[in-house]
Amino acid sequence: MQTVSCPSCGAPVQFRSHASVMAVCEYCQTSVLKDADSVKDLGKMSSVLEDYSPIQIGTSGVFGGRGFSVVGRIQLRYSAGMWNEWYLLFEDGGTAWLGDSSGLYTLTRAITPGGALPRFADIVPGDMYRIGPEAWTAAEKRSAQCVGGQGELPFRVGAGWQAEVADFRSGSQFLTLDYSDGPTPVVYQGQAVSLDGLQCQLLRDDDAIAASAGKYKGRVAALDCPSCGSPVQYLPGLTGHLVCQACHSQIDAASPKAQVLAKGEEVERVSTTLRLGAQATINGQLHTVIGAMQRQDEEGNAWTEYLVYNTRNSFFWLVETPDGWWRANVMPDWPLWLSTASESVVADKTNFHKLYDYVASVTWAAGAFNWRVQVGDQVRVYEFEQGSTRLAAELTTEEMTWSRSVRLANDQVLAWFGKDVKAERMPSPRQRKSTLATLLWWLLALNAIPLLLEPGATWVYPVLGALAIYLPAKFLESSES
Repeated sequence: MQTVSCPSCGAPVQFRSHASVMAVCEYCQTSVLKDADSVKDLGKMSSVLEDYSPIQIGTSGVFGGRGFSVVGRIQLRYSAGMWNEWYLLFEDGGTAWLGDSSGLYTLTRAITPGGALPRFADIVPGDMYRIGPEAWTAAEKRSAQCVGGQGELPFRVGAGWQAEVADFRSGSQFLTLDYSDGPTPVVYQGQAVSLDGLQCQLLRDDDAIAASAGKYKGRVAALDCPSCGSPVQYLPGLTGHLVCQACHSQIDAASPKAQVLAKGEEVERVSTTLRLGAQATINGQLHTVIGAMQRQDEEGNAWTEYLVYNTRNSFFWLVETPDGWWRANVMPDWPLWLSTASESVVADKTNFHKLYDYVASVTWAAGAFNWRVQVGDQVRVYEFEQGSTRLAAELTTEEMTWSRSVRLANDQVLAWFGKDVKAERMPSPRQRKSTLATLLWWLLALNAIPLLLEPGATWVYPVLGALAIYLPAKFLESSES
């Protein structure tokens, strides 16, 4: 480890890795360049937005049997959101990057692949590419800007530094092509990980997160809508994009001063079954509804999606449809899907068959989201089903995601959220099925009247008819329980 004096304030600045070329002074935010036997002042580096990530400089863990420490961070922002890249130093001197986006984590290291690489402009999310010996699906393509940094880093970076990156997936494997330095990208390969799997220590606790999240050195606090003055209920620092529930203005909260991105149009006030800010204890941990949106398909079928967050887990969605509730989680391991024309996908060695293929449009949104959302946004959705589980691929021109959904009973949602649920709005598929069964019973009774009145009539046919009604009705009832 090398320690130098900050050229600006004289405070000690540590370089733990011999590969690090710059560090950010934690006292005055000066970017310090290590140049041979001297150091240079590169100017001030913007403070990072203290978000809800539990990771911090000094967090340690284990990957592949090797211990590591977090020694640096850059924070990047693009049109739909922001994410962190944490610089890791291993005990043997090796380095890696830990991507941290909305509670999903990927650990990657630089590699030298063989063969040609695609141009950044030619990459299309959802398409497959041969990179090295493997086939990869393009997951995301974005141009981003560095908005802050901490600790030590392996290259020169400052506020305004531009990055052009494309992410690819193959099962649990993850690959990034970084075009920031020119048309020939640097290639990083790794995999999706979890903080528990990395055995992370020295993470920020909930109190530390709550005390600092959303603040640039204390300059940003919880806000009222800059457009209409109504309070916006959200967890500051968690996301950069808010939609005011009162006036539907889009608000950029990931900056020192909250700004209105776009004035909201007059949108009919929507009543939802779960309110923004509703809280539930799930598996012993407190979860909060921070955003809600309504979407519909081309045929006018509508549903509501609630974004739920916990400080120790990634986001998940509660999806309310006319037929009941679903819990949807983003999938870290992607299914095998040969093309959008395929009628099935394979996940966990199980075939899922295509159920629906449609375009979903946002018709209403309010609250906080981990990407920029607005009325009129459209996404192509491909749904697949096996038993009681569904998989869904959502595809836009910039991004592709996979999620897994399982059905939830009304009673489970009520048990979680209690008084925060408007029970009168709960979907009631059981009632509709029971109504159908009742109707069938009445049809049987009416058709059986002539047989009952006719002397000597056989009872075989009424009994068979009763069984033909009873068994399907019983099946309809049991399928809901």
